[in-house]
Amino acid sequence: MKDFNHQKNAWGVIFDMDGVLIDSFKTHLLSWKKMLNNHGLDMSEAQFVKTFGWQNSDIFAKLFTSLKPEEYALLADEKEAAFRGIIALDFPEMDGACDLVAYLYKAGARLAIGSSAPPENVQAFLAAFPGNASFRATTDSSEIKCGKPDPEVFVTSARKIGVPPQRCVVVEDAPAGVEAGKAAGCAVIALTGTATAAELKQANLVVDSLRQLTPQIFKNLIQMGT
Repeated sequence: MKDFNHQKNAWGVIFDMDGVLIDSFKTHLLSWKKMLNNHGLDMSEAQFVKTFGWQNSDIFAKLFTSLKPEEYALLADEKEAAFRGIIALDFPEMDGACDLVAYLYKAGARLAIGSSAPPENVQAFLAAFPGNASFRATTDSSEIKCGKPDPEVFVTSARKIGVPPQRCVVVEDAPAGVEAGKAAGCAVIALTGTATAAELKQANLVVDSLRQLTPQIFKNLIQMGT
């Protein structure tokens, strides 16, 4: 067994935030519908599922072609403000998230968040999450040019924690995120819920709960890729 605590064998775990650390599916859907209804538009749950994990600008461009690109920023700000207002009332931690973060940190993993969310949402999450001090770095939408499935967010996160992507495991819940993690060169664990196991089959491992995971599982995936 390799010594993963040795500097040259440093290893990392990069968590997506929405749908992985925070159970935000319904909250995001409600915030999208609230914002769009104010402007005479709507989003179905099927549309939302298809675009979950995308950057807001990419969602507007794909689904609402009647809108002008210059409108995207103001509408996105309105939507994200609605989201933060909802979670401030009742923070929806994903089951097992805090425990898993604590176990990985204790096992020596360098932890990061790699999210397509705006920085205000990431900060709102960190303010509410009990294990926030365990994260060495965060990457949000303000720091990347290309959203998932582009690998930029995970490559950036790996660089921030000083670990090659090949020695990182990404934890994702959306097909676009799985694709991004694989393209970055990371091993990927996919959590069902946002998408089905069949839709996430590109991942190295698919689980139904974060409570199924242990630090050794992460280490094994990294060893398999080295």
